[in-house]
Amino acid sequence: MSSTPAQRILVVEDHGPLRAQIVALLQGAKWQVEEASDGRLGLQLALEQPPDVLLLDLGLPGLDGLQLCQQLRAQADRHIPVLMLTARDSLADKGQGFAAGADDYLLKPFAGEELLWRCQALARRGELGRSPVLQRGPLRIDRRSGQVLSEGQVLPMPPQAYRLLLALAEAWPRTVSRSELQQALWADEPPESDALRSHLYTLRQALGPAQQLIKTVHSVGLRLDVPE
Repeated sequence: MSSTPAQRILVVEDHGPLRAQIVALLQGAKWQVEEASDGRLGLQLALEQPPDVLLLDLGLPGLDGLQLCQQLRAQADRHIPVLMLTARDSLADKGQGFAAGADDYLLKPFAGEELLWRCQALARRGELGRSPVLQRGPLRIDRRSGQVLSEGQVLPMPPQAYRLLLALAEAWPRTVSRSELQQALWADEPPESDALRSHLYTLRQALGPAQQLIKTVHSVGLRLDVPE
């Protein structure tokens, strides 16, 4: 069985010291964390590589939290659980947050343990809303077991090759950049050597004839070439 990738969370918070505290807390709990300090970048990151949970401040420059959440719901091709963080505690403020598409609401200041509990609950809820099995052309990927099949045949696959394939399959039909693939494999600590090239070679070898489904998009990245 392949190892399970860490859960991914995107923290969109413009207050630097608070963002750093939240990031440290989440990383200590083994989350894979990405961060943004303004709303426009936060929306871009959420759409490009959807996280398991989006932790969203309301008072953001560029695009405030309500606007970001509304645009995310209109543009994303899957439901991304959103936990809003704010000091606005009136019932009307909470109503605006939920109306914009938030899944949960946490008032500042908050206890770190409660933040972790709520993020885990939202991640589990997100998992319930998607199938554990991905079918991409002849490839069938079971996220519960880490098993990959092609034309009904099980393909033995090392953990890092599996993670690469899963990143491509979950992003399909979008092209995945090299930096995104590195993030999927090593989070924020990629090796100095070009290990990605080595793992990609291993993945192609494991796929056998199905390796033709992995296409290189020049100067952009990689994608799975199967019909929509």
